Amino acid sequence: MIADLRKLIEAAWEDRTLLEYSEYCEAIETTIMQLDRGELRVAEPILNSWGINEWVKKAVILYFPIRQMKEIEVGPFVFYDKMKLKTNYKELGVRVVPHGIARFGAYLAKGVILMPSYVNIGAYIDEGTMVDTWATVGSCAQIGKHVHLSGGVGIGGVLEPIQASPVIIEDNVFIGSRAIVVEGVRVEKEAVLGANVVLTASTKIIDVTGPTPIEYKGIVPSRSVVIPGSYAKKFPAGEYQVPCALIIGKRKESTDKKTSLNNALRENNVAV
Repeated sequence: MIADLRKLIEAAWEDRTLLEYSEYCEAIETTIMQLDRGELRVAEPILNSWGINEWVKKAVILYFPIRQMKEIEVGPFVFYDKMKLKTNYKELGVRVVPHGIARFGAYLAKGVILMPSYVNIGAYIDEGTMVDTWATVGSCAQIGKHVHLSGGVGIGGVLEPIQASPVIIEDNVFIGSRAIVVEGVRVEKEAVLGANVVLTASTKIIDVTGPTPIEYKGIVPSRSVVIPGSYAKKFPAGEYQVPCALIIGKRKESTDKKTSLNNALRENNVAV
């Protein structure tokens, strides 16, 4: 079944005129439905790494041209879009506070809580995760179990280029207020990002806990406690401070994960 879906979607990707035929449109619709149910994912863990299902991303992109714009009424609120909104939250075991919105094609596992926030198509949010007020989870982002996305957090989305990796936030991660994670950055299990940390693919992530700095890009190692920082860089016009992120400590494995989220920040003098 999956092989058949993939074959049809790959063909439609190469030849958009095939979208005029029902079997190709039905393959796209089926793929999006399976994304919505969590039966398919844009990215999935494989051993100690992650694999990207590019054909699923292609299905998400192809979903737009086969949809028609229409008005959506939700009580007194009116929207005008191509995408349906998720429904059946009670049956899913998901708590959604008013103004929490997820598009159809995003997966929300049992125990997820959406405060007034937004989750885009293709995203995957695993059980027990909190998406706090005005946080956003972009297209195809992968969020693990028991993650806390604090108020105003921005998790970037990605559709194109097809080979680009989505943002991946692994299990038991805590992300502080107004932090931003984009461009396929991967935050490994149990890491803690302090308020206002900004991570892009090119951001230097510097471990300053030892006698010499250790530099990472695109990945935050497990249990790292991270705060915003800066370093001096020379330009033709002079030397200026450039943003970076600093790893200033590690969460202790012996500490209870839920209670240590804020404690891990406070122990390292980091604002929640």
